[in-house]
Amino acid sequence: MGEESIFLKIAKGEIPAKIVHQDDEVVAFRDISPQAPVHILVIPRRVIVRIDAAGPGDGDLLGKLLLVAREVARREGIDKTGYRLVINNGPDAGEAVPHLHVHVLGGRKMAWPPG
Repeated sequence: MGEESIFLKIAKGEIPAKIVHQDDEVVAFRDISPQAPVHILVIPRRVIVRIDAAGPGDGDLLGKLLLVAREVARREGIDKTGYRLVINNGPDAGEAVPHLHVHVLGGRKMAWPPG
């Protein structure tokens, strides 16, 4: 893959971030360019470049990303009014960092369709 992504450096603690959750497998932190009042990224510590690169053995970790996203939404107080989870896959979808991440967005009314 070459150079480590900024998200891997955050997961390793090499770059500071406003961490809201961390455990052995997952890190969640506030987005530095928030698109909603609450905008948190949930990433695996192990690099999976994008959802399209995930394999059959990644199912437990993918499920954990979603469960942590739900817990983060609850702690942020956006679970009652609603929140959006977004996973971008590839440049046309808006993927900017090659490290799988789930956006947790909330705290405002969301439009549909997005983008």
